[in-house]
Amino acid sequence: MRKIVLVGAGGKMGCRLTDNFLKYPDYDVAYLEVSEQGCENLRQRGVTTSQPGEVIPDADVVILAVPDVAIGRISENLIPAMKPGALVLTLDPAAPLDGVLFHRDELGYVIAHPCHPSVFNWEPTEAAFRDFYGGISAKQSIVVALMHGSEDHYALGEKVSQDMYGPIDKTHRITLEQMAMLEPAMVETLAQTCMEVVREGYDKIVSLGVPEAAARDFVLGHLRIQIAVLFKEVNGTFSDAAYKISKRAKPILFREGWQHIFEMDDIREQVKDITQR
Repeated sequence: MRKIVLVGAGGKMGCRLTDNFLKYPDYDVAYLEVSEQGCENLRQRGVTTSQPGEVIPDADVVILAVPDVAIGRISENLIPAMKPGALVLTLDPAAPLDGVLFHRDELGYVIAHPCHPSVFNWEPTEAAFRDFYGGISAKQSIVVALMHGSEDHYALGEKVSQDMYGPIDKTHRITLEQMAMLEPAMVETLAQTCMEVVREGYDKIVSLGVPEAAARDFVLGHLRIQIAVLFKEVNGTFSDAAYKISKRAKPILFREGWQHIFEMDDIREQVKDITQR
């Protein structure tokens, strides 16, 4: 029976992982949490917390489900007590790439991040479909990277990640640098920012008198088909007029050379913004 320590078990992500680990009695899981609200979240789940000194030295896997700005300090306090050969599992590439994650050569380090259910994911019930984050009922894929250690470390990290993020569609093995290209660069620096601008545009047209229900249906329906066309979910194209207007709009909305956000020097600056208080 693998011994796992979940650090930050009562936080937002920690609670999602806790809920899934409670489904797997084959794991011997200890839960660490320091915040009052986090401890209350765990009590509501019937989970008792442990003390680090009692569980970290025997752990096969220590999962750091903690904020990026705190992961350096927390890892400095916990990782030195881990037994040689154990695995550190983190949930985001920012801190590892920025070098703030405490390192020991005799440990394995794996990073695993959820893709979240696709906009084209199909589920048999509306309740399952509305698991937008994943990890409850909707299938999602995950990306997993081996930062340091052996193939055995990777295999263990992949298996634990599949269980704590399940139900799983596909598991993609990538590098740490590739994961950072995906997040923050692709999905936060680019996609989230673009979606925030779309939402600002939506709010603007509603303020100008477009009925909100009509605006919502119109925008979200067009987003779905636009994504379907661009990502080849359908064998179709946009109208000639749509291509003409997007060509006109790009230089107005986007600065020339914006693709530099995917260069590693820029990504390292992005992650510094994430990991620094």
